[in-house]
Amino acid sequence: MKNFIFSIICFLFLIVFSGCAEKNTIDDKRLVVAASQTPHAEILEQCRTFIEARGYELEIRVFSDYVLPNEATVSGEVDANFFQHTPYLEDYNRKNKTDLVPVLKVHYEPLGIYQGRRTSLEDIENARIAIANDTSNGARGLLLLQELGIIQLDASKGVNVGVRDIIQNPHNVQIVELEAAIIPAQLTDVDFGIINGNYALEAEVPRSKLLASESSTSLAAQTYANILAVKRENKDKEAIRILVEALKQPEIAAFINANYQGVVVPLLGGVE
Repeated sequence: MKNFIFSIICFLFLIVFSGCAEKNTIDDKRLVVAASQTPHAEILEQCRTFIEARGYELEIRVFSDYVLPNEATVSGEVDANFFQHTPYLEDYNRKNKTDLVPVLKVHYEPLGIYQGRRTSLEDIENARIAIANDTSNGARGLLLLQELGIIQLDASKGVNVGVRDIIQNPHNVQIVELEAAIIPAQLTDVDFGIINGNYALEAEVPRSKLLASESSTSLAAQTYANILAVKRENKDKEAIRILVEALKQPEIAAFINANYQGVVVPLLGGVE
């Protein structure tokens, strides 16, 4: 009987030990990064040689939404994520009482307004316009519409605007709030759609359908720069420092410029 109990205890110990061995840690020479497929995972792939030459294995985990990458970073399933901008991260932290921090501005994806059922912004009266339904990307879409003279927003709200903050709507447009990732597929159901650069690329929305976009020299280029984000306690770890150095290589900026033709603009600067 004692031998049987001892065997059971040993078996349970092995299960627990094996589970612990599989858990990712940032110090185990395996750098795990969550990313959207396009362009984020593609950019990270260009860093592989640099990272591996410094003794780390790079694993890129591709996610198709805007929630799971942060959850995976908070839980420690991944060491970093690369898919979002700072306002989105701050909104996530506030709502979830988490403490993820940006460590590098990598690139900027000018938000664009694309043809749906209508082909010209001159045909704007009573138009249905799709924007993202999350707080930060929705605000960004509204600011683009204001920049184009389609609506006017409450100036006191700055970049923290929502549909409720439209104070003038002279063209009587209807704002349709949708999950950012599905807007490309909904262009046949709306007159115009405002789409994040990465989703336009992934859905292969023709560049010919792009009617207008944010200026690369605008405040949005800095406010909405796509960032590398980590848990605060990991921001000074060697693995994260190496990942930041890899992304800052001139070759990365050259890759972005050559492959995305203005839909993605390299920044590769600090987070101040």
